[in-house]
Amino acid sequence: MSKNPSPVEALIIVDVQSAFVSGDGAVPAAAELLERVTDLLARARASGALVVHLQNDGAEGEDDELGSPGWELHLPVEPGPTEIVLHKTADDAFEETPLEDLLDKVGVESLAICGLLSEMCVSATARTALDLEYRVVLPHDAHATYDIPAAPDISEEVPAAVASRVAEWALGDEVEIVPRAAQVSFTAPPGTPTSD
Repeated sequence: MSKNPSPVEALIIVDVQSAFVSGDGAVPAAAELLERVTDLLARARASGALVVHLQNDGAEGEDDELGSPGWELHLPVEPGPTEIVLHKTADDAFEETPLEDLLDKVGVESLAICGLLSEMCVSATARTALDLEYRVVLPHDAHATYDIPAAPDISEEVPAAVASRVAEWALGDEVEIVPRAAQVSFTAPPGTPTSD
């Protein structure tokens, strides 16, 4: 685990949608997760880093079904040249989206990833980012998932915190895992549009 990573140029917020962080369907410790993601978002904005809110367009009948209340992004977006919403339909946010082009256009080489769910969309997006040779920082306390239900003759219930840690471990030694979101710092990418 890395304790003091150098600044990153982009923050990728994965699927922080109402279905997963509010009401009966919220992940465990959703309130704490939202505090940390909100802090990351505020600091990324203040530094001029690129902010990408990923929004999963779920299929009909899913908790995040496109257009449903659960599909809505939970955190407010401040749209502009350095903050965008990117829609996706796969776990991997690079799959059939312009994410790579967007990052490359402004010269992003390093990024932090936070959000939901640890072993699915967070992991898939981080893995592809690593494959594409971006530097990836993953704050341990800023991604989450659900408890894994017990499976007869396989295992007891696996707590969400354990599932999230296993998802981190499975990414290998190229990802920079930091214990706390507060340790992540930001800087503007070299190609950020200026207001003058």
